[in-house]
Amino acid sequence: MRGRPGFLESAAMSSSSPASRAPSPDVAGRVPLSGLLLAVGGAIGFSGKAIIVKLAYRHGVDAITLLMLRMLLALPLFLALAWWAGRGKPPLSGRERLAVLGLGFSGYYLASFLDFAGLAYVSASFERLILYLNPTIVLLLSWAMFGRRVTGRQALALGVSYAGVLLVFGHELSVQGANVWLGGALVFGSAVAYALYLVYSGEWVKRLGAMRLTGLATTVACGLCIAQFLLTRPVSGLMDLAPAVWWLSVLNATACTFAPVLMVMMAIERMGAGVAAQTGMVGPMSTILMGVLILDEPLSPWVIGGTVLVLGGVWLLARQRR
Repeated sequence: MRGRPGFLESAAMSSSSPASRAPSPDVAGRVPLSGLLLAVGGAIGFSGKAIIVKLAYRHGVDAITLLMLRMLLALPLFLALAWWAGRGKPPLSGRERLAVLGLGFSGYYLASFLDFAGLAYVSASFERLILYLNPTIVLLLSWAMFGRRVTGRQALALGVSYAGVLLVFGHELSVQGANVWLGGALVFGSAVAYALYLVYSGEWVKRLGAMRLTGLATTVACGLCIAQFLLTRPVSGLMDLAPAVWWLSVLNATACTFAPVLMVMMAIERMGAGVAAQTGMVGPMSTILMGVLILDEPLSPWVIGGTVLVLGGVWLLARQRR
């Protein structure tokens, strides 16, 4: 969903979905205020995930447990979404079930796990900038896997975006130490896993619909995260968690996971995927602001400069697509 998209956000913005084929507000000459507010709210909600994860880590919880709590609490909501979106539609075929399993594993389980693990080593601001490279990774995968041509403007957008990430990476390395290599690699792996989801999901979005596919794929991911926890952690350990971890997980599952999914989807219905994606550029800025105010992360010229470059590169890429 958003232009930058991190997990869940990009799914609703697939150009193959019926919502994304809605008439562009640019043609009508104005953007509906309700759509704009929904898109901004969804972008801020998604961005808050990194802040909540960093806050929870202060209470000694590990990535596997924290991710399981998020998915466990969100599972009933995504089951309800899958049921609602699938009303009156035929049951899934065997091929569709396999596709949902694969997409759920890559796009939501693996991407989320790597993201949570990486946040233990890097700042929330740097994590959001890496995830915002998602459109550029999709472009590179399309070139490498399908031989799609990369134009000069797209190459420029790639260079500008990655220059911004490298700028912030150098700053993080001087502040956080060598662990930034591991954290950055994990978060980038998360972005690649989600980009693979986007590359392969187009056919299935057309067949199943964006909301039904999102509901089903996230349900698969919830099951995988819960199973991973049961296989690697004692259930009794949940009793030792600080109450704040539970409340933060409730907030993560609702305000930073499920609610933004619906908000961005409704925004796309009102003003099209293109404008909703560009509105999503508020996401990295909101993460940086919340990181400074809530996590006491430094707001350095390096972070500001890197953010400007990443957003500029994604904006150039969005302009090229239009």
